[in-house]
Amino acid sequence: MHELESYQLIVIALGAISFGVYLLVKGGDWTVDNAVVIAEKSGLSKLFIAATIVAFGTSAPELFTSVNANLSGYPGISVGNVIGSNIANILMVIGISAIIAPIVFDRAEVRVDTLVMIGATAAMTAAILYGLVPRWGGFAMVAAIVAYVLYQYKASKLEVDDDDDGDDAGTTMPGLMLCVGILTLLVGSELLVQGAVAGGVALGVPEAVIGMTLIAFGTSLPELTACVAAARKGHSDMIIGGIIGSNIFNILSVMAFSAIAKPLIIDTRFAQFDMPIVVAVTMLFAVFLLFTGKIGRVAGALMSAGYLVFIAVQYLY
Repeated sequence: MHELESYQLIVIALGAISFGVYLLVKGGDWTVDNAVVIAEKSGLSKLFIAATIVAFGTSAPELFTSVNANLSGYPGISVGNVIGSNIANILMVIGISAIIAPIVFDRAEVRVDTLVMIGATAAMTAAILYGLVPRWGGFAMVAAIVAYVLYQYKASKLEVDDDDDGDDAGTTMPGLMLCVGILTLLVGSELLVQGAVAGGVALGVPEAVIGMTLIAFGTSLPELTACVAAARKGHSDMIIGGIIGSNIFNILSVMAFSAIAKPLIIDTRFAQFDMPIVVAVTMLFAVFLLFTGKIGRVAGALMSAGYLVFIAVQYLY
């Protein structure tokens, strides 16, 4: 009877994983398709839509997971999730997307976003070295992300002439479908994350490593599927905007709200090993964004391989 119950659990787990993958694929398609429609009808750039609405939506798993982890007494998972997700977004998501199709973008269009991403990473680095993000620091981060979104909105609108009055109505259904797509991504990622976390805990893996790897990978799946869908459809600006925006939101909203809920204590382990990696990876990404304007298949393959090495080192370390 016990073997039968174990077999049933395995079947249920595999079914959940399969359904989760299906939801991620469908959610990625719906999110990208409707984000493009909204951008076209509203007069806002696809880069802005990706860097704000899509980025915030796909960062929701990180937000819920990190806040809950910190309130539950596991700040290592909360911090590790943010750092690991930013590394995964660049090395894994950008890497795989570039392998599917070279990512080509206008350097001038992403300059401000890149500088904000660097600034947010610098703020996170200071917090890691200090070993704490107090509540006032969390509120300051939230104020920064609000200012960033408002600036980008105004800048995006200035580039476009006023549209016809009917355009607002025309974005209603795509807006609803965009929400459905993001919600589908969140549900699909949750189905995959839960099994991974439970397995990691059962094996006695440290909470910081679980946050850096299993949870970070799982909560980055919405970004991965959305960007893969964008790569297949040739929307490079959606990929770049989504990842830059997601990395900014991970620091200035996910880490911020975790600290607002409860002062976020940061283990010294992060300063010794993980912080240099996330800084190096972020600066590498910034070099592509500011100076090359393209991420090709070779670079994508190297990034993906680098992520596998990072994961392996986490467990060996």
